[in-house]
Amino acid sequence: MNDWIETARRACAAARLYRDAVRAATAALVAPGGKPDPSLIEREQRRVHGFAWIGTTVAALEAVADWAARVEAAGRFGEVEKLALAIGFGEYCHQLTSALPMSQSEFIRPAELGAAEPARSLAADPAVRRFLDEGSTADSRAALASHLAEGRVPDEGFDDETLDMIRGQFRAFTAARIAPHAQGWHLADALIPIELVDEMARLGVFGVCIDERYGGLGLGKLAMCLVSEELSRGWICAGSLGTRSEIASELIGENGTEAQKAHYLPRLADGSILPTAVFTEPDTGSDLASVRTRAVRDEAGDWRVHGSKTWITHAARADLMTLLCRTDAGTPGYGGLSMLLAEKSRGGAADPFPDEGLAGDEIAVLGYRGMKEYTLGFDGFAVPGDALLGGAEGQGFKQLMRTFEGARIQTAARAIGVGWHAFDLALRYAGERRQFGKPLLAFPRVADKLVLMAVEQLMARELTYSAARHKDKGERCDIEAGMAKLLAARVAWANADNAVQIHGGNGYALEYEVSRVLCDARILNIFEGAAEIQAQVIGRGLLTPRENG
Repeated sequence: MNDWIETARRACAAARLYRDAVRAATAALVAPGGKPDPSLIEREQRRVHGFAWIGTTVAALEAVADWAARVEAAGRFGEVEKLALAIGFGEYCHQLTSALPMSQSEFIRPAELGAAEPARSLAADPAVRRFLDEGSTADSRAALASHLAEGRVPDEGFDDETLDMIRGQFRAFTAARIAPHAQGWHLADALIPIELVDEMARLGVFGVCIDERYGGLGLGKLAMCLVSEELSRGWICAGSLGTRSEIASELIGENGTEAQKAHYLPRLADGSILPTAVFTEPDTGSDLASVRTRAVRDEAGDWRVHGSKTWITHAARADLMTLLCRTDAGTPGYGGLSMLLAEKSRGGAADPFPDEGLAGDEIAVLGYRGMKEYTLGFDGFAVPGDALLGGAEGQGFKQLMRTFEGARIQTAARAIGVGWHAFDLALRYAGERRQFGKPLLAFPRVADKLVLMAVEQLMARELTYSAARHKDKGERCDIEAGMAKLLAARVAWANADNAVQIHGGNGYALEYEVSRVLCDARILNIFEGAAEIQAQVIGRGLLTPRENG
């Protein structure tokens, strides 16, 4: 085994010991009886979230070490891979032993976590010490920058004919059909053309994870990651179109009756039905237990829906709403919630919401514009009596929770695509733009930004792929999915910000694509669970012993 890969393995073992020490110190504060106490977790939120970030960082190191071993086994571990591994481990080991960024201004330090001595032991470990001293150096970054300038990036092959074909197919499709037009669509605040949606449907975008017996491709979450990543590399909205169908098909596939599966899944797979997720309310955000939109039976046994929803993506054009509402007003919290499969008429520009009892107002947004966001008002909107998902009341929250793993993995994949897009634009501009008689790429601070953008992309990508592999094996991966989303969203935003900085004043001009990427990247730390929510879920999860795997 390559010496650097073996050193990475040993560094991961040392990092796990450090993570475990932080876990013990955190658990002593918030789980004195062995089980996390919600009030103590809230009181010690900064420490719990810091522990979550440490767990995420260690998981990323492990994922990249696994990647390096796979690439070496395939005979492709070359100079670019070695440099990326060394720089990535050097940067993240420094963060673990000194100060780890939870946001632009919030850094968690070992002493705050009661882990100053374990951090010193981590820094003294010979494998970690090598990365601290020799990993991310000026020479190693300059060497990788020269490779990046020549178009070489860390290996992205799967050694799987189907997966490698999917990446190539969707990269080519995105380059031809999305990238040349996305900026124009964004500036016009226009919906993705329905013709493009139809093309994506024919390519199988909406049925990647749907079982073949229902007309899908049955390929799993790793394939879904590739599709989402490559489409989002052209425009996040293209990658996000599949998210609507992913959420709806997983809800129905995991929880629906046989009749519901037979009716909806083939139509979701072929794109003849476009769905939208209708969960969030104006005053609830992530607090779904407080959902107030209600559905009551009328004399005919059908449902009548009353209430308000917000941040509903692609709502006007959608044909099907997966609608979380309260069907049992007497049961507070999650227990009174149910999921309705509520069909609606597809709206147009003149009349976006033509159905009786349903109204909508568009929310003007900075980015992520191609599907549009809406607030919805329900005033007696009619839904058939047999539209209850799975035919069971009171199961809505549990049904929704089962989709969070896939949705967060898919969101992480979208973030990877956005991060690569930012890198692509920055690299091209740094090579073409000349200042003081030479290209921007010749200046170390610019080259360093590009190197760290590419390396962090590798860290986030492999963590996301690792979560997808767990999901495809049928393993529980709520923590892993949250980690992937947490890191990938941070990296996408950092890359977009750095790309604008490299563009200078031009980066602030609407005519340059990077201005759109900055706006699109910002939403990734908010939707599908804000970064703070992700850290809370991860920290609590890592402090709670898992049962049944």
